[in-house]
Amino acid sequence: DEFKSRFIDEYQTGKLPRQIFEENGFNADIIGIKRIEQSAHRWKKAYEKNGLIGLKDSRKMSSGRPMKRELTAAEIIERQKARIELLEGQVNLLKKLEATERRLLNSNENLTPNKAYQLIQETIEQNGFKGMTKYFCGLLDVSRSGYYSYLKASSVREAREKLDLEAKGIILKAFNKRGYKKGSRSIKMILENEFNIVFSRKKIQRIMRKYGIVCPHRKPNPYKKIAKATMEHQVVSNKLNREFKQGIPGKVLLTDITYLPYNGKCMAYLSTVKDASTNEILAYHVSDRITLDIATKTIHKLMNNKKVKLHKDAFIHSDQGSHYTSPSYQKLLKKNGLGQSMSRRGNCWDNAPQESFFGHLKDDVDYKSATSLKELRSKIKHYMVYYNNYRYQWNLKKMTPIQYRNHLLAA
Repeated sequence: DEFKSRFIDEYQTGKLPRQIFEENGFNADIIGIKRIEQSAHRWKKAYEKNGLIGLKDSRKMSSGRPMKRELTAAEIIERQKARIELLEGQVNLLKKLEATERRLLNSNENLTPNKAYQLIQETIEQNGFKGMTKYFCGLLDVSRSGYYSYLKASSVREAREKLDLEAKGIILKAFNKRGYKKGSRSIKMILENEFNIVFSRKKIQRIMRKYGIVCPHRKPNPYKKIAKATMEHQVVSNKLNREFKQGIPGKVLLTDITYLPYNGKCMAYLSTVKDASTNEILAYHVSDRITLDIATKTIHKLMNNKKVKLHKDAFIHSDQGSHYTSPSYQKLLKKNGLGQSMSRRGNCWDNAPQESFFGHLKDDVDYKSATSLKELRSKIKHYMVYYNNYRYQWNLKKMTPIQYRNHLLAA
């Protein structure tokens, strides 16, 4: 009787009689397809006539002869109750199935086979569906054999997940080291240099994608002109021509100014001088005013820095901002024996390494949370020490700027 009831439920979901028999452990070849079809016809007819009670084996209660007497009112009510319960159960099953179908189909976009198998497994376990594997696999266009292989490989997946969690912990240590977020390249270099651990970049990227470890990406800002150059301001030619990596420390010096909003409505400005060959920041100045002093004070700090040894042919490369076209600034450079070069008008790529540094600084330093100019200067100072001494860079043979400078000088 239990199988008959299950047969009717599954038959109404669209399964064939032979499929239902075989999924419930019957051998169709022994029983015979004819007997299966006859049984299906007989049970369907009995169910349509008397509901769930019509499926019960009458031989348990009578001699098998058809009942000639009229049914009592209690018997009719009992049969109708049973029929209603069965219909309600079928409606709930169909509602569940419809919701499940929608969930599966909505999740089917760009779904990998493993994700599809996981979705099928979760759906079957959560809703208690039986015999729906083939239907769900067809719905998501994956193979049944692949699904069963996925179930058998659960122990392998658990072991792999355990290893991935261990790798995640190691990667997070490098990711959060010294308080600045990093990408896969920086993480790889830190693991090799400071933890003596070798992970491939692909593994690091896979773990970061899997567990949502995101390195912040710089948002492009429109090129902003600081001020219009007056007639007395003079633009010089582009002496650099994007030949940044000349392998000579202290020769090609890049400079620029960026803005740093903090404490809501306050604004500060940062001027830096960067060695294009080693990426080292040689001098910087933070001010709350964007007057000419911010550029000239940066040059004074550069010349007073005893750790910096400039090349005899050293020159400063900048954009065509009013600070760098100023006669006072150009006179200061000549006084200190520095040449000058300028990017083409409105072309930030001619000073790309300097722009890149500002982008990394704004990604890594939480300058907006500073409540005073003093606190902001402290944050910038801390980052400059980190950048020059501890931030490994892929294009510097996986060294820090100072390590690479010493490497070039030794060579």
